[in-house]
Amino acid sequence: MDTELYDFVIVGGGTAGIALAVRLSEVSDQRILVLEAGLDNSDDLRVKTPAFYLALFGTDSDWGFSTVPQGNLDGRNISVNQGKGLGGSSILNAQVYVPPTKAIIDGWAELGNDGWDWDTIGPYYKKAFTLPQIPEESRQPLAIGNWKPEDAKTDGPLKLSFPGNSVHPIRGLWAETFRRKGYLMEGGPWSDASVGAFSNLASVDPVKKERVHSARGYYDPVKHRDNLEILVDAYVNKIILENGQPRPKATGVKYTHEGKPKIAKARKEIIIAAGALKSPGLLELSGIGNVNILKKYGIETIKDLPGVGENLQDHLLCDIRYDAEDQMETLEDIVKQDPKVTAETRQGGLGSLNGLTISSGLLTFAYLPVMDFIAGTGRDSLIKLINENRPPISAEPENVRARKYYDIAEKTLLNPKRPSGAYLTAIGESVVEPDLNPSLSTPSPTDKYLSIITILAQPLSRGTVHIVSNDPADRPEIDPRYLSNPLDMEILARHTAYIESIANSEPLRSALKQPLQRSSPLAEITDLDAAKRYIRSRAISMWHPAGTCSMLPEEAGGVVDASFNVYGVDGLRVVDASVVPLLPPGNLQSTVYAIAERAADVIKGAYGFT
Repeated sequence: MDTELYDFVIVGGGTAGIALAVRLSEVSDQRILVLEAGLDNSDDLRVKTPAFYLALFGTDSDWGFSTVPQGNLDGRNISVNQGKGLGGSSILNAQVYVPPTKAIIDGWAELGNDGWDWDTIGPYYKKAFTLPQIPEESRQPLAIGNWKPEDAKTDGPLKLSFPGNSVHPIRGLWAETFRRKGYLMEGGPWSDASVGAFSNLASVDPVKKERVHSARGYYDPVKHRDNLEILVDAYVNKIILENGQPRPKATGVKYTHEGKPKIAKARKEIIIAAGALKSPGLLELSGIGNVNILKKYGIETIKDLPGVGENLQDHLLCDIRYDAEDQMETLEDIVKQDPKVTAETRQGGLGSLNGLTISSGLLTFAYLPVMDFIAGTGRDSLIKLINENRPPISAEPENVRARKYYDIAEKTLLNPKRPSGAYLTAIGESVVEPDLNPSLSTPSPTDKYLSIITILAQPLSRGTVHIVSNDPADRPEIDPRYLSNPLDMEILARHTAYIESIANSEPLRSALKQPLQRSSPLAEITDLDAAKRYIRSRAISMWHPAGTCSMLPEEAGGVVDASFNVYGVDGLRVVDASVVPLLPPGNLQSTVYAIAERAADVIKGAYGFT
């Protein structure tokens, strides 16, 4: 069996893995190997063209994960699409690039992670990207007001932009609607503001007009480096752990490349960056995890670590599609993959179709509290809900962890300046999937749509992802247990009901057909019970699984410490979304890059690299 020796072996060439590998390769005398199970599809038109990202779902670029039936979502299996290929999920996400809030990152420190407060971690977010230069005449149509992105002095590998038609009216309509409500984020999301509406940036190159993923942004400019090797079509089956004193040590990995079994050895470390749904399984297959699960599948326990595969958290979203006025520019032809439009796009390049193809259609965002809970009887109702659903006091790790999370969620819900929900628009049919109740669909005289989407920003429900056998090829069992915490349904129902308030507020209302025409009668939400029925039939994943190898104290069910080290094993770290102890309110992309940037400095510091 072929064996090669490196300083660091990184399992997973995705968002975090590539960014981390490139940063480590800055130390020229260190040899880095990245093993990616998928292929390099960077030149695929569906990867390059921002509007075509949905066309990648269900292809070889998608792991095609699905949950077990979710009891609180009418027993539906929910798709959790994750990128398989060089760049990972950054090759098929919707490109939305938004920050967390200061309070959420400070919450990571509150959970027991020293050095993970916003003052320390905030700069790592900005290290990953470069904000665009915006001409003065473009600021008003982009609705960025007093926000001057260039003032942030960023100079990272990812070139961000405000893609699509720069004068599309949705940005201005969204901003003015929330300005009248008192919730416009004047300084933009990268300021100190925590709530409000804004035009969102995207990981789309402002010059090339194509998607910027980790391989394009981080790897392409440095692919000449002799000390950085990336293998695609390389599936890792197991971590090699050697008995050491006082603890076992990770020394290599067994993998299959081009159908042949191989071994890669590491002088210093093995770093797992396979994502929230793959990393825990690799640990379990290697003997690190809950001893009862490992025994069930005949796997020798090297380190009993019950937190592996636990604490799965994900953003649920729910949307309502409205008929838009005829003059509204939408992505209907792109979403439907009309053959004529696709052909014209191939001939005309990424800048054709008046900029339609250079955007996923997600141009606006907002971080908001539950408006019903801000004052008066609504606040009294909130306090009652919080007290009714408070976790019991117990010494078991699961309860210790649950109470810590609940304390942070309570602070968020009780503070009107912290968001419990996020909202965004899609200029077209829902980017999520077709109507889940086609028999109830309302015939529409138009083919112009605007979808308003809400996201449960800080879910309390926690699920699991575990292996189902000792065969590395078998898919894991994924059970997010969506809405299993009753408070989640109460919060999401109120945010979903608020979509109607947004749609009925001027000037956004003027862009929609009147009276409002929705995709289904179920979407006509008149009370909270109606909102809950709609959520059960409609809500799906935002594709942001995290937390399955959580950065938490071991006694609270943690898997890695604040330096990404796996508890009880030397020479082994996890660096990807699985370590995220608490989801940010919006899209996860920027946080994964920040984690990789932080990990690079931590690892360099551990070995005295400069």
